[in-house]
Amino acid sequence: MQNKTIIVTGANAGMGLATTIELAKESIHVIMACRDTKRGNEAKERAMAESNSTNISLYQCDLGSMESIYNFADQIKENFYKIDGLINNAGVVSLKHTRTEDGFESMIGVNHLGHFLLTYLLLDVLKKSDQARIINVASGAYKAGTLDYNDMHFKNRSFNVIKGYGQSKLCNILFTLELNKHLEGTNVSTFALHPGAVSTSLGVDRRTGFGEKVHSLLRPFFLTSEEGAETAIYLATESKIDHLSGRYFYKKKLQPTKYKKVNENEAKKLWNWSIKELGLN
Repeated sequence: MQNKTIIVTGANAGMGLATTIELAKESIHVIMACRDTKRGNEAKERAMAESNSTNISLYQCDLGSMESIYNFADQIKENFYKIDGLINNAGVVSLKHTRTEDGFESMIGVNHLGHFLLTYLLLDVLKKSDQARIINVASGAYKAGTLDYNDMHFKNRSFNVIKGYGQSKLCNILFTLELNKHLEGTNVSTFALHPGAVSTSLGVDRRTGFGEKVHSLLRPFFLTSEEGAETAIYLATESKIDHLSGRYFYKKKLQPTKYKKVNENEAKKLWNWSIKELGLN
């Protein structure tokens, strides 16, 4: 894995930081994409110390801001000829109906549309790699998701966290399914994964989540960040899985999707809606 460069979004805490540390241990150059550069720099120092690697970079990227995503992608394309991996790990859980600065409902805005745009903008540098991977961190919560293309941002539908989060995670899996079609004939493969029930800071940030007290009480019942990161690391580094591109994994194994909404027709609909929503057509 030497001479490989992999981007990890949401790399300043939780699974993102654990992923960064383990990849850096494998002599991979890791680009930490973080919303908060202060916290990001603190995490970078920790990652370098724990991995015994200085081959770690930090760039500011807020997945809730299209402007920030464009700026990040421009910097990456300016500074790197190729990228060998993109781990779309960042995520948000919002108990309240909040919006990104572009007017998207927060969870679909960050968890899906932000990563969709980032991936779309980086496809050219990913295609220059001999073997690149795009890895989307989804969740078993996708089974609670339903898609109403006339009201994806819950302007008219009643909102709750389960509906919103489930919708965004269903989008991660459908995005992976359709993205695989667009990558045919390239050296890029893509995978989605369920990390398991992980104790991270997800839901604590952005003043909309569960709060640190609840997380502290529940933490003993969840996987550690390091355990949750294992499948993402496996998908980023295992050389013999390209033929499984477009599929969904759990515990480093292929996982069948058992929800009727996970199908090629729905995946194409979501792709077309996302392209239009982001103004990419």
